[in-house]
Formats: sequence, C-alpha cells, structure tokens
Amino acid sequence: MSASFVFTLAFALAVAAGVGIKLWLATRQIRHVARHRDAVPPAFEHAISLETHRKAADYTLAKARFGLVEMAWGVAILLGWTLLGGLDLLNKALLGWLGGGMLQQLALLVGFALVSSLLELPFTLWQTFRLEERYGFNKMTWKLWLADGAKSLLLGALIGLPVAALILWLMGAAGGLWWLWAWGAWMALNLLLMLVYPTFIAPLFNKFAPLDDATLKSRVNALMQRCGFAAKGLFVMDGSTRSAHANAYFTGFGASKRVVFYDTLLRQLNPGEVEAVLAHELGHFKLKHVPKRMAAMFAMSLAGFALLGWLSGHVWFYTGLGVQPNMTAPNDALAILLFMLAVPVFGFFIAPLPVRISRKHEFEADAYAVAQTSGGDLSSALLKLYKDNASTLTPDPLFVKFYYSHPPASERLARMGAA
Repeated sequence: MSASFVFTLAFALAVAAGVGIKLWLATRQIRHVARHRDAVPPAFEHAISLETHRKAADYTLAKARFGLVEMAWGVAILLGWTLLGGLDLLNKALLGWLGGGMLQQLALLVGFALVSSLLELPFTLWQTFRLEERYGFNKMTWKLWLADGAKSLLLGALIGLPVAALILWLMGAAGGLWWLWAWGAWMALNLLLMLVYPTFIAPLFNKFAPLDDATLKSRVNALMQRCGFAAKGLFVMDGSTRSAHANAYFTGFGASKRVVFYDTLLRQLNPGEVEAVLAHELGHFKLKHVPKRMAAMFAMSLAGFALLGWLSGHVWFYTGLGVQPNMTAPNDALAILLFMLAVPVFGFFIAPLPVRISRKHEFEADAYAVAQTSGGDLSSALLKLYKDNASTLTPDPLFVKFYYSHPPASERLARMGAA
C-alpha cells in the first residue's frame, strides 16, 4: 500500500468524519434551540420578553440551517480542488501559459484566491443581504459593500503579493531550514500589521472620532488609571454603517494601543455599563490573556511552517491530494495551497481545545471586571448585548463546548452571581 494511497484515505476519512460531527452538532443545536423557543429561561424572565427570546431562537436557527448548506458547498469545493483535480488542472494550465518560475507560482496563488472567492460569493451575499437583513442587523449598502471589496482586494495585493513572493523565494533559496526563516518573516509582518492597523488600515473602512462624552470619558480614564493601563486614545467607530451588532475592543500594539467603541454600543448601554464592558476587556490585558494568545499563535505558526517544510519534500503529499508535482518547476506554491486546504480538515478535531481556553479567559475577565466595577452593570450590559445581538439563551451544551469562544449568557451570569 503506497504512502500516497494511505494519505488519500486518511484525508477522505477525516473529511467524512468532520462532516459527520458537524452535521450531528448542528442538528443537536437546531433541535435544542427549537425545543426551547417558546419559553424564556426562568433566570431571564425579568429582563427578556418572549418576543425577544423567539427572535433570538429564529435567528440562531436560520444561521444554523444556512451553515449546513454552506458546509456542504465548502466540502464540494474542497474535494473539487483536491481529489477531483481542480488545483492540478489550474497548475498545469498556468504552467503551459507562463512556464515555471516565480510568476507562475504567484499566478497560481492569485488564481486560487480569486476562484475560491467567486465560489463563496453567493453565500457571502446571501448572509449579508438576506439573512442579516431579515433580522434587522445588516446596514450595509451595495455601494459600501463594493467599496469594501475593492479596498480589501487592493490591500490584499499590496500586502499579500510581496509577502507571498518573499516566502516562495525563501522556500527555494534558504535551504532545508527555509521554514524557520519564513516563520520569522511571517511573525514580523504580523507584528508590523498590529502596529500600523489602527492608524493606517482601519480608517480605510471605518470613521473613527474621539470620544466626546465628557462623563463617560472621565469614567473610562479613571478605570484605566486604576487598572494601570495606558492607551493612545478613546475612539468611537461608525459600526452602524455596516451592522446593528455592538462591540468594543482594543486594537494596536505597544504605544499604538487604542480603545474603540462601536457607536451602536454607546447607544445601547449607559455609562456604567460601558465602563463594565471596558473593564472586561482590560481584564484580558491585566491577566495576560493577550500575550498568552500571541505566544500560542507564534508557537502554532512555527509548528505549521515546520510541518509544511517537511510535507513539501514528500511526493505523496501532492499525489495523495490529487496533484501531480512539477518535475521541472518549483512546487512551492502548490505545497502552500495544499497545506491550506488539508490542515483545517485535520485540525477540526482539536478545535474544542482553543475555544475551551477562550471561554476560561472570558470567565476570568468577567471576574476581573466585577472586582473593578459594578457586577450589576456588567450583568445588565451582557443581557442588553445578548438581546440586541439576538444571541440565543438556550444553545445546545455540546455545541457550546465545540464552537463557543464565549460562554453562553446563562453560564456567565450564573458565575458572576455566585461570585
């Protein structure tokens, strides 16, 4: 039995098992939410109306059913690129047109990205302009959607193509440890983007204005001083131009850190509640969650580059995924694309681990916020956010353990009540 056949079999079994688990979890979620649609959980009867609870259930069910269709399409695309020969066909066509070399490899990456985006476009449009709009969340116009798409495409070309060319060059010129040099370049790029994103990239898509609410500004500054946190500024983002969903976040790195509030958040919460939400976000910094997540990202990316470096040197990696490696031209772009297609298939089975850690961090940040501000304000803020974002109060417990990076409202509020 050849190594190529074994890898093909392992890939096919992983795809089948992943689809089976996703289908099982999705149907559990659909049944569980539908079964509890007509009764508000007793702990929330004082704050959530039955109409609001039903809307959240319907929104969750619509997203889950849409996700099933999207999953089926995604599996078809994955198999089309790999075992059915789509990537091999594209590679051979570009080889015949451009010959081997850097231009052909970059063309392969660009061609793959464009075709994949076009294949996924109907689902993106449906989610934005039908599903989100049906429940009152989409505020995006076609003009704004097209403008965002054009900007993203331009940024992708300006940033992505030079980085791709650098990594491809390292793969061909840096010897057996190319993956270590490529990882270093990749990490440097990520750190640079974290530094420049708030000032140069984010304003291309949204407008940011300094927070002008004097009362709120005073409370926020006092909170940050108590927590020993310094930021470059407090800003309000026009999130309402795209969505009715609300949020607040920190962005940037080092001296460029800034606090950003969605305008929708400031409309929905009172100053005490905003302060409590910000205290939760500060908790992630104070408890070292952010550097821990960065360290984990660095370690995972290093392991990924090392694995790519090993796999790219084995013929069975290509043939096992439906691609004939080039005999007289580099296979580096092929290796990158096959790796991007295969890793999520196998990585799916360890997905519950990072989201479990994330939920633990959220509980810790809640506890920190309660110690720094009013627990009542944080509880009422969370209830408003769950209500306004139409988040279901009755998700399936197993679905939560597999997918939820944030604990459900019932668990968060119960934990805060116990504290």
